[in-house]
Amino acid sequence: MTATVPPPPVLQPGGRLLTAASDTAVPRRRGRLRSRTVAVVLVAVTVVAHLVFRTDGAADSSDAAAFRFFDSVRDWVDANRDTSPVFLYGLNYLRLGVRLLVDGVHAALTGLGFAGLVAAVAAIGAVLAGWRTGLLALGGFLAFGVLGLWEQSVDTLVLTVSAVLLSVLIGVPLGILAARVRWVGATLRPVLDVMQIMPTFAYLAPMTLLFLIGEPAAVIATMIYAVPATIRITALGIGEVSPTAVEAATALGSTRWQLLSKVRLPMARTTIALAVNQTIMLALSMVVITALIDAPGLGQNIVSALQRVNVGAAFDAGLAIVILAVVLDRITTNAARRTRVHRTDQQRRWRWIGVGLALVAIVLISAIKINPEDLPGYSFAAPVNDLVGWIELHWYDATEGLKNGISAGVLDPLETVLVTTPWWLFVAVVAAFGTLISGWRAAVIAAPAAAGIAGLGLWQHSMQTLATVLVAIVLTMVLGVAIGVFCARHDRLAAGIRPLLDAAQTMPSFVYLLPAVALFGASRFTAIVAAVIFAVPPVVRLVERGLRDVPPTVVEAALSAGSTPRQLLWKVQLPMARGGLLLAANQGIVMVLAMVVVGGLVGAGALGYDVVAGFSQRELFGQGLAAGLAIVLLGIVLDRLTQGFHHSKGPRR
Repeated sequence: MTATVPPPPVLQPGGRLLTAASDTAVPRRRGRLRSRTVAVVLVAVTVVAHLVFRTDGAADSSDAAAFRFFDSVRDWVDANRDTSPVFLYGLNYLRLGVRLLVDGVHAALTGLGFAGLVAAVAAIGAVLAGWRTGLLALGGFLAFGVLGLWEQSVDTLVLTVSAVLLSVLIGVPLGILAARVRWVGATLRPVLDVMQIMPTFAYLAPMTLLFLIGEPAAVIATMIYAVPATIRITALGIGEVSPTAVEAATALGSTRWQLLSKVRLPMARTTIALAVNQTIMLALSMVVITALIDAPGLGQNIVSALQRVNVGAAFDAGLAIVILAVVLDRITTNAARRTRVHRTDQQRRWRWIGVGLALVAIVLISAIKINPEDLPGYSFAAPVNDLVGWIELHWYDATEGLKNGISAGVLDPLETVLVTTPWWLFVAVVAAFGTLISGWRAAVIAAPAAAGIAGLGLWQHSMQTLATVLVAIVLTMVLGVAIGVFCARHDRLAAGIRPLLDAAQTMPSFVYLLPAVALFGASRFTAIVAAVIFAVPPVVRLVERGLRDVPPTVVEAALSAGSTPRQLLWKVQLPMARGGLLLAANQGIVMVLAMVVVGGLVGAGALGYDVVAGFSQRELFGQGLAAGLAIVLLGIVLDRLTQGFHHSKGPRR
């Protein structure tokens, strides 16, 4: 039976893409017209309802029921920490176990000494990822001593390794179960969604309540933040194993355990290595933030620099974090690539000989006592502070004009509209527009989440945060899409900007607060600027990837039909890359929301301030925990709407 091959796509002179399905264009056009008509009617009804029912924007209650409930939970925990079986036989032993793990990792790393640890990391990089990666690891760890941040860097590495070990031990088995048992995957999916939407700060208050401040709470919070990536990517790798290979192994009489250990895991090891890589990156970003709950490491340097608005000191610590992230990333990434190479028996034998020689060299070098403080030191603090001072002096009028213009012209009016909107009208609008643009399934989740925000007693602060998030998202998408388009069109620009994007994505979130504070002072706009800088890199990557994935044949057809570069972009590339653009918007929303909360440290107010005050002031614990939950619900609303729009409007495969 001969298959029918559809004719190739044809472009009209105007740039519109026509295919064999063009006979369905009229019904689709009618459907779009109906959708636009419904959208216009909804907008008109919403405007009229807001004008009729708007409120005076009264302040939030300081004694809401949710606050009292969370305060009562705190009081119960404090009263029963030493008597309740939950703590005596559960949480206290968990805290002790994590403490023993951290102490063991710390003893192993510091026991090697400066020379031994540098040699060990270089050897691991060379054996697992190649000699170039080994040299990179060698130079990177020597740089910690040159910057005068050796002890802090090792402390950060200890917490990161401890959290990654726990994440892998828990996440890989759960990922395998999620891939193999349908109900486990269905149960984990919404939990992982919430864990990934929740901003990093929201983890700190409950962790300090259950595990007190210090390293155990920091490691557990980091593990909870990083383990969703481990579970998701492991499940993806196990699920993508070739069914043909599984059927062949089953036909040969393999048991389930043999299928898992000898077929699924070996064939998914590259993806699992990617899961470990992403877990390390997420853990490193979270470990730095846990300095706010007394975790040691480079985060303490950044928090101290933030308190003193010392951009130069923060630059040194941030540079050390970037170096550590790049070294760990290159080792795991290149090691994952090398797992695809099939080696002969002789190559394996030589590799084991190399491992043995590396171990002997590490032991010998560890006996050499070198004090990292004796290395020639260098700090970027002075030149960076001089540059910041020059910018503050010469750019003051421009930065103040930009801040005041956007605040007065965009942020304040939007905040007024949202704050004076009754909660029931907001929920109705979310349900109506959610159904229209994303489908009823997304609306069923988003509308109750919006109602839950109102039930927490933080409506005004939630709407103020939403206004800040929306302004930051618009700025992020404008910059991200523009830069992504330029990178997709110019290979040299993409290659030149890639290291900057790599460095930007490895920086901890609140490092970006320092240049923003130096330029704009402590204000809501400062949080917006920091959020835009933080969220633009992934948006640029996704937009560039989406445009580069447009089939070259379609681009050639458009050019041969006489399309100009503008027509090619607007009528061919952007429509066909819509899925990537929507994914970029979704990721931008999640990252902006997380960063706006961090902005509570520099005067952004609203929910960010509530969360920060909640874990720093005992009397505000209930309000801070409620604010963290409000942020999660707000993130669910935005995430469901954008993800639902992606699934309902994005391209089908």
